[in-house]
Amino acid sequence: MNNYNFWQQLLHRIALSSRFMREMSFDFEKAIFLKKTTSEVRDPVFVTGLARSGTTILLEAIHASGKFASLSYTNMPFIMAPNLWGKISDKSNVQEKAERAHGDGIMVDTNSPEAFEEVFWQTFSNQEASKQFENYIGLIQHSYQQRRYLSKNNQNVNRINVLQKILPSAKILIVFKDPLNHAYSLLKQHLEFSKVQQEDSFIKNYMDWIYHSEFGLSYQPITSEKFDYPNPDCIDHWLEQWWQLYTKLIKAHKGDPNIVFVNGGLLHSGESWQKISNFLEISSYDFEFRDMRKNIKTDCNQELYQKCKILYDNLNKIAI
Repeated sequence: MNNYNFWQQLLHRIALSSRFMREMSFDFEKAIFLKKTTSEVRDPVFVTGLARSGTTILLEAIHASGKFASLSYTNMPFIMAPNLWGKISDKSNVQEKAERAHGDGIMVDTNSPEAFEEVFWQTFSNQEASKQFENYIGLIQHSYQQRRYLSKNNQNVNRINVLQKILPSAKILIVFKDPLNHAYSLLKQHLEFSKVQQEDSFIKNYMDWIYHSEFGLSYQPITSEKFDYPNPDCIDHWLEQWWQLYTKLIKAHKGDPNIVFVNGGLLHSGESWQKISNFLEISSYDFEFRDMRKNIKTDCNQELYQKCKILYDNLNKIAI
């Protein structure tokens, strides 16, 4: 999983582990490039939802339209300075596509879009981040020479209202999946990443630096409610987190014309993708979505599972 040499690891530590370094690189970026950016961010797209819901494949499908600027592996490790790093890095060194560390069949290379936006939000105070976010998006758009911004960030489920306040024209897609499949996938990822992080400290550091806390040794629940099943090594914990999060999201955002719910487990059907394209006002095109559904047989609390199934049915009723 970790194919970085010593010097690459050191560069990542320098660029990402220090808030001062992230702030300083952003200040340099703004001083050099901000005047060259467009004055207004229009119709940005935010893909969010609980990890393992299908957000990454949906991100890739939207990005394949060629109409969006999105952070990618090319921006690593200087996430806060996309233009400056782009000027000095070797863009010709594009690796062949390989399956990402999650082992889910998604193939990525250095140009693939990825969820690094949380680095920005964790660099500043809430007030300063809100003030600077449009500038940051403008810099990313300038770097990729595109007029629309595309983001995938699971943590954005907790700042949807903030995003809408900063960017009223934003289109937001909340992705969900069958609860038992989803919970099992999260449990599996949590156990596997915890194991590899114990074996290789750089992998844990890397995930900490990009604030990827959805599973692994630094796992933090994405909801703040009290858990009846607090043990993350138990599938009931992940089912309960699924129920808590999507209960909150459906109550808060059902009926909002700029927010849609998407069943990430049914993207392969094609019909949903057509509706998503219409919602985002992009041309629909063929994109290969795999059928991610699995027949999961595992013991879980049946009362909790029934609650999740009812919520899942309600989500499907409003999903596009």
